[in-house]
Amino acid sequence: MPDQSFLDIRHLDAGYGRSQVLFDVNIGIPWRGGVAVLGRNGAGKTTLMKTIVGELTSSRGELFFDGRDITRRRTEERVRSGIGYVPQEHSVFARLSVRDNLAVGLLSNSSAGAVDRVLEIFPKLGQRLDQPAGTLSGGERKMLAIGRAMLGNPKLLLLDEPTEGVWIGVIEEITERLIELAKGISVVIVEQHLDLALRVADYAYVLDRGRVALQGGASEVRNDPELLRYLAP
Repeated sequence: MPDQSFLDIRHLDAGYGRSQVLFDVNIGIPWRGGVAVLGRNGAGKTTLMKTIVGELTSSRGELFFDGRDITRRRTEERVRSGIGYVPQEHSVFARLSVRDNLAVGLLSNSSAGAVDRVLEIFPKLGQRLDQPAGTLSGGERKMLAIGRAMLGNPKLLLLDEPTEGVWIGVIEEITERLIELAKGISVVIVEQHLDLALRVADYAYVLDRGRVALQGGASEVRNDPELLRYLAP
């Protein structure tokens, strides 16, 4: 676990109603850099992300963010405190234009030039401003979702499968942008593409059946002989 935790998750249990998914999860996220959350489908990765952002309520445990207890804070309070979230699905407003999608993200950020900075990160969006988001390619939709989340000026950015459904030629572009973002803020990435995740990440956690089964520096986890066992279907 990183020495200095910006997000500190302690003994977390969470799930859906009576169906428990996470069991005694302890995770530390540093104030800057990339952290990968790995595991096979059903391991609890998305449940973890939803619990961090407050879409799910934990049944046990504590979450501390930037020194403050957010365990019982509502989602909107967590977002205002600096947590950005890009979900796996339904991450853009399909009927709205790219411009209007960005305007939604701008509601929580009056900083001058914020949209311009997003368009510098993802210049393809600047060519699609008047296009309905639902007509964008999979990669462009992901860029838009990340860009809109960045307009909230997050200190911590949670990304759930940011390259799912993305053409391989665009994956590299998104990867490079995430590496750059992780130099300035904390980026937590759930991703099936192992190489991508461990390029973005400095540290990695591997979940297995809702528990942390493996953790360590990205290169250490990559070379651990147990890794493939925890990722195999």
